[in-house]
Amino acid sequence: MLGVIDLPTYLAGLVLIVLLPGPNSLYVLSVAARRGVRTGYAAAAGVWCGDAVLMTLSAAGVASLLQANAVLFGIVKYAGAGYLTWLAVGMLRAARSMWRARREPAVPDARTEEPAAGERPFRRALAISLFNPKAILFFVAFFVQFVDPGYAYPAVSFVVLGAFAQLASFLYLTALIFSGTRLAEAFRRRKRLSAGATTAAGALFLGFAVKLTLASA
Repeated sequence: MLGVIDLPTYLAGLVLIVLLPGPNSLYVLSVAARRGVRTGYAAAAGVWCGDAVLMTLSAAGVASLLQANAVLFGIVKYAGAGYLTWLAVGMLRAARSMWRARREPAVPDARTEEPAAGERPFRRALAISLFNPKAILFFVAFFVQFVDPGYAYPAVSFVVLGAFAQLASFLYLTALIFSGTRLAEAFRRRKRLSAGATTAAGALFLGFAVKLTLASA
């Protein structure tokens, strides 16, 4: 179909890949839990735009360039790790404030609060997606297996595969967003739980940064 080989296998692999936890999905869940559905979707839109850019770059052969050029790969890798570390530090600082304030009266509904100063969920999610060289390499390695090399219009094949990937991401992130709003209710009632969850999120982002630093082309 349109130059796509073995679509059922691709879809099965795609579901498993989308369900794997990563910085993108964790950030969307965190934003939805703190700011509600609308802001959660703003972050999710950043992820979808970032994925679309990575798919386009992969189709254009940029991933192969990164894989062949160790210096360029290193620049992107360490820039991404640095950005994830910066986000992790911000989360851990917020968690420290929460631990200190856990004995104070309950805070207002998180879904009605204004976004934190300087926080732009769409831009942050977009940057998290783009500063991930392993994702670029993965896209080209995974997609190429399902594109018929003899098909006259390979770009169409990439569009089909990319559309399925975006649909799977949309469904998964939507589930996370609405799960996040439920978590917000529990966090608002239990400050210790909120502080602990924020601490865990910061620690996970540090882990993602370390993992990215150790990645190889």
